[in-house]
Amino acid sequence: MGFARTCSVALVGVEGVVVEVQADLEPGVAAFTLVGLPDKSLTESRDRVRAAVVNSGGEWPQKKLTVGLSPASVPKAGSGFDLAVACAVLGAAERIDPRVLADIVMIGELGLDGRVRPVRGILPAVLAAADAGYEQVVVPECAAAEASLVPGVSVLGVRSLRQLVAVLTEEPVPEEEPDQQGRPDPLLAGLRMPGTGAATGMHSVGGAQHDHDHDLADVVGQTSARTAVEVAAAGGHHLFLEGPPGAGKTMLAERLPAVLPRLTREESLEVTAVHSVAGLLPPGKPLIDVAPYCAPHHSATMQSLVGGGHGTARPGAVSLAHRGVLFLDEAPEFHSQVLDALRQPLESGHVVIARSAGVVRFPARFLMVLAANPCPCGRFAQRDSLCECPPSVIRRYQSRLSGPLLDRVDLRVEVDPVTRTQLTEPGARGESTATVADRVRRARERAAARLAGTPWHTNSEVPGRELRSRYHAAPGAMDEAEHSLERGVLTARGIDRVLRVAWTVADLVGHDRPDATDVALALHLRTGVPRGVPMAIGALT
Repeated sequence: MGFARTCSVALVGVEGVVVEVQADLEPGVAAFTLVGLPDKSLTESRDRVRAAVVNSGGEWPQKKLTVGLSPASVPKAGSGFDLAVACAVLGAAERIDPRVLADIVMIGELGLDGRVRPVRGILPAVLAAADAGYEQVVVPECAAAEASLVPGVSVLGVRSLRQLVAVLTEEPVPEEEPDQQGRPDPLLAGLRMPGTGAATGMHSVGGAQHDHDHDLADVVGQTSARTAVEVAAAGGHHLFLEGPPGAGKTMLAERLPAVLPRLTREESLEVTAVHSVAGLLPPGKPLIDVAPYCAPHHSATMQSLVGGGHGTARPGAVSLAHRGVLFLDEAPEFHSQVLDALRQPLESGHVVIARSAGVVRFPARFLMVLAANPCPCGRFAQRDSLCECPPSVIRRYQSRLSGPLLDRVDLRVEVDPVTRTQLTEPGARGESTATVADRVRRARERAAARLAGTPWHTNSEVPGRELRSRYHAAPGAMDEAEHSLERGVLTARGIDRVLRVAWTVADLVGHDRPDATDVALALHLRTGVPRGVPMAIGALT
């Protein structure tokens, strides 16, 4: 009887569970049994592994073979167990010393010719192995850079099963034939999920790319909206832009990621793990260090926006926008149930998807930007009164954005149409992205120093009870906001959000704590009612 074991990782959302892959050989009729709650793609690994071992020059054992995946109660999905299954079988057949395999985690899919193909979720899988105490990981060669992002783990990248067997048996490592020049590497196809390219709007577009093609100086006029974008970036506040078509709502949203600071190391690993599981990680740049930007179409389903789907739950747009920007253009055109599903992640910063097979948790701390027209034709409330929409149609259109959802949006700005003078006046360009981004960075540093020692990093994350008990405004600064609460203009949640925005304005301006001017600007950005204060942040400094 021969027995060997090695390890692999089963992914549950973006969290991994180390799975022990056991192989047992017994005398009897040649058969291959795979147990341990495998899915369809994992069940098919019996044929892939057998062909890969034979085509790699190995001898398939003609005995009764049982491969067990432990713990058996955890569902296993995907083809990433192929490499571990093949090595466990070769260890049971004494082709490889079983003692060498016991403490190694192996992740990779096997082709019929023995080549090792990459799979999605390499980074979270290696993170799970490191948390479990494993120090050696074997991954496909083209995914070694992604696995190397995890500190304290020795990563071995292999291109074929023959190379791995040679390394484990201390034999000369064979050279693999290079691919034909001028053709893409077919092994890289496993790193991306079909149908998730740039055209879907669910991709990582960071500030490095926006610096060249998307500059805030390109936006003509819109002083209030530009200020709202700056405040949103500095404090992580959600933003609602309402205005006629062509006023610049989409331009402002596309330029917001470039204003956000670059991600920290911890944040980069979180974002990279989500994109790796979703199959959106660029093969040439494994670490995402800039804020992602996700703009799904208004026909998106609840599963595509929040996450889920058939079989294994996949991250949705809210998770792909983690630590970045989720832009919902033409927000009233989204289904009302889809929009209301955003309430929970807006408050908690994560999404919990419950299925019969288990519960999956995805991170979802994003900055949401809603853009909407005032009516279906987009010309309601303009001076020329060209709107032909009946009042009932306008009310029905505007009611698609529910009150509870809008109450969670800190900043609400009306974007006015651009005039001819603003378009043609020379020197009318506003501040550039670099100037605004520098102010945002300094404001984030002030907030981080104030919130040091707490679990919060930005003003939008601070709970209302902490704002009222620990982070007070200047004496008398909140009087006007409190009067708005008494008149019913603001809710209790709304006055907390006004104070959060006021702290962000104070950080941008350089005040130690919010004064009456900071609160007035926050009230203007919250209610849309002018308060007699300059709207440009540069005019307040």
